[in-house]
Amino acid sequence: MRILHVVETLEVGGLERVVVALSAEQVRRGDTVTIACLFHEGPLAGDARAAGVEVISCDKRPGADGGALRRLRYALRSRSPQVLHTHNPTAHYYGVFAALGLRGMRRISTRHGMGSFRASRRRERLYRLSMIATDSAVAVCQAARERFVTRGVMPRGRSEVVVNGVDLARFAARDPARRDALVRDLGLGDTASLFGSVGRLNEAKDPSNLVDAFARTVAAHPRAALVIVGDGELRAAVEARVRGHGIGDRVRLLGTRADVPALLASFDAFVLASGTEGYSLALVEAAAAALPAVATDVGGNREIVSDGRTGLIVPPADPAALAAAMIALAGDPERREALGTAARRWALTHGSLGAMADAYGRLCRGEATDPAPEAAARGSAPRVDDGGVAS
Repeated sequence: MRILHVVETLEVGGLERVVVALSAEQVRRGDTVTIACLFHEGPLAGDARAAGVEVISCDKRPGADGGALRRLRYALRSRSPQVLHTHNPTAHYYGVFAALGLRGMRRISTRHGMGSFRASRRRERLYRLSMIATDSAVAVCQAARERFVTRGVMPRGRSEVVVNGVDLARFAARDPARRDALVRDLGLGDTASLFGSVGRLNEAKDPSNLVDAFARTVAAHPRAALVIVGDGELRAAVEARVRGHGIGDRVRLLGTRADVPALLASFDAFVLASGTEGYSLALVEAAAAALPAVATDVGGNREIVSDGRTGLIVPPADPAALAAAMIALAGDPERREALGTAARRWALTHGSLGAMADAYGRLCRGEATDPAPEAAARGSAPRVDDGGVAS
């Protein structure tokens, strides 16, 4: 099958990593795959090409850009994809408008978030207009699907849920030896509980909530430490907040790293303090590494973290509640072990890249996705099974 994905860029981020991983898996299954970057490529383009995926750029300028539209239309006409799969609103309406009049092509749109963080009215109007020529509108969690359908963004009859998956082979369960080595390398000294967080340092991820909560945590557990992986526009503000709390000796900001699976295997617990999320790839990866997670109750987080069974769910923008959960895990290594074991069991059953690719494969063929996500919507949290790896 010939598939053309449209993204804004291939900068380092959760959406972009999902698209590259999905494209690579589609190539492995025998499909011919192109990723068209609406703006510019970004560092993940190299990973895509290494997996046999063609990457092109439409070089879109800010604002409406007819040149980018023409370049995207040329890519569609010259490659004749059977499936046009776009990711997020701008990529979708550019893709749909570029494909006007071109036949024999299924059009799939995936929204990778909740659509609620400073959404542009113009962008959303164009996205809704483009739904007229869309075969399947995909949300990455049930919470997002219900929001989009209720607000008239997606037509219920053409809406689907496909949750994000990861390459489980890349993630080993947490390892005490790796943990001790990381503590030594980072100069953290005597550390009894090592919390980790992975994500961009931007407003959506609310890193100030994380730092404020950890300041309370380390006051109760002086041997706790926090490692933050990721970069972004709020890095300087986060560093200043760490200094303001006087906890610089217990916090390490590592920036963007290529060895996230190894780092996850070195943590004792994972923390996601986001103010908004779709279906968090970081939480799925943490579960695959057998980490208990403390996560805010936003987006699809509750569909990944089963409160009290694989981790703890707390309200967003509430550092006191986040700290209370972190303190509870810091002081209870046996509970961390039990929650982490259950989290990995969940990931092996529900979090695979293969399961995600299977679902998108059905959509590409014009079939419905697996009905299992519909059943999940009737509960507040995922069921933890003892099954094997999904594929």
